[in-house]
Formats: sequence, C-alpha cells, structure tokens
Amino acid sequence: MDEITFPKTRSAIRKQRWRRDAVEIAAIFTAVAAADLVANVVVHGHDGPVLLVVSAAALLATALFHSWWAHRHPHGPPSPDTPAPPGPAEAAGEAGGPLEEYEPSVLWRIRTTVEDSTGSLAKVCTALASLRVNIVSLQTHPLPSGTVDEFLVRAPRSLARAELTSALAAAGGHDIWTDEADAHELVDVPAHVLALATRTALDASELPVALRQLFGRSTIRQYPDKGRSTPAGVDGHVMRLPVPGGDLIELSRPHLPFTPTEFARAQALVELDSLLGPRVPQVAARLPQPAGEDDLTVRRAVPEDKAQALAMHRRCSPDALRKRYHGPVRDADRYLDHLLDPRHGQTLAVETADGRIVALAHLMWDDEGAEVALLVEDDWQRRGLGVDLLRRMASSALEAGVKTVYAVTTSSNTGLISTMRRLSAPLDYQVEDGTLVITAHLAEAADQLPAAWPGRA
Repeated sequence: MDEITFPKTRSAIRKQRWRRDAVEIAAIFTAVAAADLVANVVVHGHDGPVLLVVSAAALLATALFHSWWAHRHPHGPPSPDTPAPPGPAEAAGEAGGPLEEYEPSVLWRIRTTVEDSTGSLAKVCTALASLRVNIVSLQTHPLPSGTVDEFLVRAPRSLARAELTSALAAAGGHDIWTDEADAHELVDVPAHVLALATRTALDASELPVALRQLFGRSTIRQYPDKGRSTPAGVDGHVMRLPVPGGDLIELSRPHLPFTPTEFARAQALVELDSLLGPRVPQVAARLPQPAGEDDLTVRRAVPEDKAQALAMHRRCSPDALRKRYHGPVRDADRYLDHLLDPRHGQTLAVETADGRIVALAHLMWDDEGAEVALLVEDDWQRRGLGVDLLRRMASSALEAGVKTVYAVTTSSNTGLISTMRRLSAPLDYQVEDGTLVITAHLAEAADQLPAAWPGRA
C-alpha cells in the first residue's frame, strides 16, 4: 500500500529550511579549511610537486579502470536490436533439457450452482486455474437460493470431463453440467442477443430459431391456450411463454434447467415479436420459362394469399393433395391458416403473371431440424419448380443455423423422393408404418446450395 503523507505546516517548513541553511554553511567552512590545509602542504612542503603528480596519476588510473569495467559490464538499457533473453522453454532446450510440447485445447461450456456468498466464485475460478483451464467468458444467473455461473472455457484436451467435474464439486459447486462447445459460441452474449432480436424483427418466422439459438438444444412447440390455463414462466426444464392470439410457446431442455435470467431474455424476444406483429420480408425472384411463356415469380407468402392458395387447392388433383397433407382431401384447406402464419415457419409461393399461385412450399421449424413440404399444381409439375423451391428452403434453413431438413411422405411419392435427391446432400431414409421420412444433411452440401434470395441486402 502506498504511504499517505500529510501537508506540513508553515512553522515546520521554516524550521526545516533553517536547519538546511546551517548545514550548508558548516560544509562551506569545512571545505575552505581543507583547501587551506592542502595549499599549505603543497606550496610550503618539500614534497609538494611530487604529491601533485602522484594524485594526477591516481585519478588517471581510476578513470581508465572505470572505462574498461563499463565496457565489459554494461548496465544501460539494451539497444532496440538486442534480442530478448530466452524464455524458460528455450533455456531448457539450450541446456539440453526436454522442451514442453504444445498441448491442443478444447472448448467446454460449464454451468454450476454455487452459494451466494463472498468468495464462492473465486474458489471455482481457482479450481479451474489449477487444471490449466482458461476462462473465456462468464455469465451469472441469480437464483433465490444461490447463483448459477456459466463459463465458456478453453481446457487442455487431455483433461477428462470427470476430472473437471470433480474439481468444480470440490470448490463448492453443485448441479454441475458440462458440454463440449465450438468456436461459434465465442461471441459476446449481449451482441448475440441483439443479433437474434434483429433477425426476429425482420422476419416473424425467425422467432423459434432465435429461441433455439439462444438456449442451445431444446424442443420448441406452440399450441393454443385460449383461456391461459397454463401458467407462463419457468418450471425446471420447461419454459412457457405467452404469445398473441392466445397461443403458448413451450421450450423443453431435458439436459439443463432454465433460469429466471433466461426466461427474461426469451420474454423480451417474444414481446418484441408481439409488438411488431406479423411481418414477412419482401423478397422475390424470377423463374425463367420456355420461350413464348411468361416468367414465374417466387416469393415469400403472406396470410393474405389464402384465397389464391384455396383456389390452387381446387385445381389440384385429390392424389396431389393426399400426398402433400397425408390425410383426407377435405381437411387440406384448414391447414392454410397455420401454414401462412409467418410465426410458424416460412412459406414460399410461385405465382404466374396474372397472380395465380401454382406452387406452395413450407419450411416448418421442428426440434433441431426443420420439416419441408411441397405442393405443385398438376399442370405445372415436372418443370423444376419443386427443385427450385426445395433448394431455397434448404438455403434458408442453413442461414438460420439449421443443418438438417426432412420430408414426410410415402414410398409411392416418387416425385418428392427424386426432388430430395436433387439437393446433392446425404440422405437418410426411415420407414415406419408405411410412412417414409427422408432427412437431408445440409452442412455437407452447403457449397452446392445457392443463396435463397440472391442479391438480397
């Protein structure tokens, strides 16, 4: 700690100045007396000249020795070109000792609950430091009975998960959860939340994706709750959020309970969505047609397209409707309100020059993936509309961070099966009770998928 000094009084300053003046005068008198004595010895003594010569020689020898010593042992700062001294590892190598090899690291996401007391966080940090674990970021989630600390750390790859968990438990942590992270999680949390809020503000269909990216692996479903019979809030591993129209969004995360802080973040996104209302980006692209035919337009569909979508249903064959909706043809119309609502996913429409819709495609967020579905009017099939729509939906899914899309159909729907293969992505096939589920892994075909809307700002 720095020493604290107090200002001196005027009397103390005067006393100190008088003592200093007296010492200086005494020193002057002593120097004059010494000079007089030396002058008498040199001038009046018999060995005066010899004494002067010896003194000069001694002074010259002292100066020469000092110059030689300073040259051999410099004490000044090194020049700019002077190399830095070797570090411990280099010194060990020069001495013939073993060099410590660089050990690769891995990112971990850690969450642990500690007591809300002084020094509890310091104990956890000390335990991590003892294992050579570097803390990259830290978030705290206050609870009524403690605090949840969430770390993103970089640890040696040789460090086992069990050893990491044991060290945290010994430092006072409990309800410990660890999971490997990746470089995409090295983001500033407030900036990440603002980016998700911006995406949600531009497109209502991004809300489920934003919630999933905010909380990691979680299941999201939206269902009607007109009477508000289900309370909103956090219940362990389940979070419920009310949305306009009487619906309720439910997030479940079995591996990790939600905290009040996370609920506040999710509620802020939902309130922003409610305030802005339904919104769909105004994007469109031309689909060239053979000579003599007008080009088609593909764009995002809006709820106001319901009348044209119903008219297209009337022009479609029962077989086409049955393959698309997997049920009675008479029930096809009642799905449109849900599909055209941007809060439930993205719907693409292909329309002619006179405004008739001839194809619809749906991208619906589900768990960690997304479901895709296609309906092309019979007279417009085999013109490449389905392939174009599917590629746009796959690109939109990748832009949202969704790496897999799947289609539910039957083994007799050879048209959809062929269209999924045109994605040039690895496909998984699963058949159960006559239903075929085709899953496309988009990450391995990302470089072959064009942008959903080229030239979009």
